[in-house]
Amino acid sequence: MKRYEGLFILNTAGREEGIKEAIDKIAAEITAHGGKVETIQKMDKRPFTHVADKKHSSGFYVNIIFEADPASLAHLRSRFVLNEEVFRVLFTVAPEVQAVAAAAAAK
Repeated sequence: MKRYEGLFILNTAGREEGIKEAIDKIAAEITAHGGKVETIQKMDKRPFTHVADKKHSSGFYVNIIFEADPASLAHLRSRFVLNEEVFRVLFTVAPEVQAVAAAAAAK
């Protein structure tokens, strides 16, 4: 199991009240594929720098740190592409907790 950070941009066009449910569905999808959600950081709604479609000029950003098997990432990515509530998703390897604490102590 590796530790990952997922940045999700949720499609909030006309559905501001459904953010909590969308985040719960994302967390459930991660745990359904053997992952373990550590933290969920809700950010705010931000406008896009480059707007390709007038319908999608902004999105609600959510950062989720989770542990999962590296083989399950491709499957999770394909599941989130099919989800109409998820506008974009980006997975990166999250730094280890010890490395983050050591870097903070060095400052």
